[in-house]
Amino acid sequence: MPYPESMVKLIEALAQLPGVGSRTAERFAFYVLNSRAETVEELAALLVKVNGSIHACQVCFNLSQEPVCHICSDPTRDHTLLCVVQDPKDVIALEKAGDYKGVYHVLLGALSPLEGIGPKDLKIKELLERLKQGEVREVVLGTTSDTEGDATATYLARQLKPLKLRVTRIAHGVPVGSALEFVDKATLARAMRYRQEI
Repeated sequence: MPYPESMVKLIEALAQLPGVGSRTAERFAFYVLNSRAETVEELAALLVKVNGSIHACQVCFNLSQEPVCHICSDPTRDHTLLCVVQDPKDVIALEKAGDYKGVYHVLLGALSPLEGIGPKDLKIKELLERLKQGEVREVVLGTTSDTEGDATATYLARQLKPLKLRVTRIAHGVPVGSALEFVDKATLARAMRYRQEI
C-alpha cells in the first residue's frame, strides 16, 4: 500500500539532502512520524531559524549569526595570519584541531573549469581587497589536495605574489597512524616531495 501523499512529499524532500538516499529519507520520515509533536515542532523551528539567521560573515565569509563572525571579532586571534579555505566546514575542521590561532578567509568553493567555476565565482576579489589593507603578514593556503584545490592554490599563489606577503600551503601527506601500504600513490609521492628536515 503506498504512503499517504504528505509522507511521500516528506520522503522526497528529505532525499534531496546531500548524502541522503531514498532509504535513509524513508527512515528519517518514519522518525518524524513516530516522534512526539514537541520534538517535531522544535526540529521545524530550528530549521526555520538556521535558514533565516545564519549568513556569511562580512569579513571572512564563514558562517555567522552576527554581521562579523566570532573569529574575526576575537581580539586574541592573530590577525596577521590568514588561512584561506574553500568552505566553512574547513574552518570547523581546523578549529577542532586546535593549533591554528589566526583568522580565515572562506572562498565558498574551488576553481573548477569543468563545472564552470572561475575566479569570479569565488571570494577571491574580496580576499585581495582584504589583503591590501596591510594587516596580514602571512597567507596560509588551506585548500584541499585534489585537482580543484591544487588549481585554486596555484592561482592564488600567482595573485598574491605582487603583494609581497609570505605565502605558505598546508602540508599534505601520510595521515597520522596510517600504514604506508594503505596510503595511495599520489599521497605518498606528495609526502616524499615535501618531506621536512628533523
